[in-house]
Amino acid sequence: MKYKLIIGIALVSLSIASCKKEVENPDTNTSFALSDSMLKNTTTAEAQTQPVKNVLSFYGKITADNNKMIDVYPLVGGNVIKVNVELGDYVHKGQVLATIKSTDIADFEKQSIDAKNDLLVAKNQMKVAQELFDGKLNSESDVLQAKSEVNKAQSQLSKIQETYKIYNIKAGSIYEVTAPISGFIIQKSINQDMLLRNDRSENIFDIAEISEVWALANINEIDINKVKLGIDADVTTLSYPDKVFKGKVDKIFNVIDPETKAMQARIKLQNPEYMLKPDMNANIKLSYNEGESMISVPSKAIVFDKSKNFVMIFKDRNNIETRQVEVYRVVGDITYISSGLKENEKVITNNQLFIYRALNE
Repeated sequence: MKYKLIIGIALVSLSIASCKKEVENPDTNTSFALSDSMLKNTTTAEAQTQPVKNVLSFYGKITADNNKMIDVYPLVGGNVIKVNVELGDYVHKGQVLATIKSTDIADFEKQSIDAKNDLLVAKNQMKVAQELFDGKLNSESDVLQAKSEVNKAQSQLSKIQETYKIYNIKAGSIYEVTAPISGFIIQKSINQDMLLRNDRSENIFDIAEISEVWALANINEIDINKVKLGIDADVTTLSYPDKVFKGKVDKIFNVIDPETKAMQARIKLQNPEYMLKPDMNANIKLSYNEGESMISVPSKAIVFDKSKNFVMIFKDRNNIETRQVEVYRVVGDITYISSGLKENEKVITNNQLFIYRALNE
């Protein structure tokens, strides 16, 4: 009887030990397999060794491309009789922005009339000189002098006509201010009935073509050595916090602003929908290489549970392993792994949470 009792206790102990072993190895689940539909919708990515990147965050501002922005100045003074555009309007090259009635234009018109009259007189005098020469009543030099006067008068008239083209002069002492490029009116300092002085030095419009804009990042002195040409940049704004505009640092201004104690770096951004506006505040993240390399996987492959990080290692539909890993750093959509994963191992990048629960709960 005592012998049977000892055997029974031993069997119970073995059973408990077996159950304990199963609890301690949740990765093992020989009964789980991906269905055909699940397998079709499951994607994987290979763990890869790549340079470790870090991210620097800076404040900055959106500006127009200086190469695609023009200040518009009035070429004459006078009374503004009409303004056809408002701040923020899109204008086309050659479009009339404002109309000015100018006494300067009246002077040009008088000069044009005088030049035409001078040319007519010079031609008549040359005709007379030629007739006198034909009648042997004057010398050839008189004819040449008359022709010279015609050429001078013609040159003066051509000069005035060229001025008409440049100033876009219309009849009635009217001067039209036109757009030199297509773009948005980003600055306006002219209104109807305003009197413009002919010695005015300030522009009346700024026009910018903003299908491509600049983001200017203010780089702190401590980070200057980390910012290099060509590094990736992610730009967000308060207006579109969920929209990331991607670009690269294409210019570093190697000058420290005495007020901000910062250096500026420029990022060119494509802006086909005109979402970004000049003078918008921007948050700018710059990614740079730290110099070492490490195993990396897509960030979406990581499963966080019970204060630990896991990945699902895919070998085949019947062989999927839950593997704990040590995360070194997360940089956007890339996670760097310091231990627990080897290069070229496949990790599941979607449906991984469902598979994790099926294997471990």
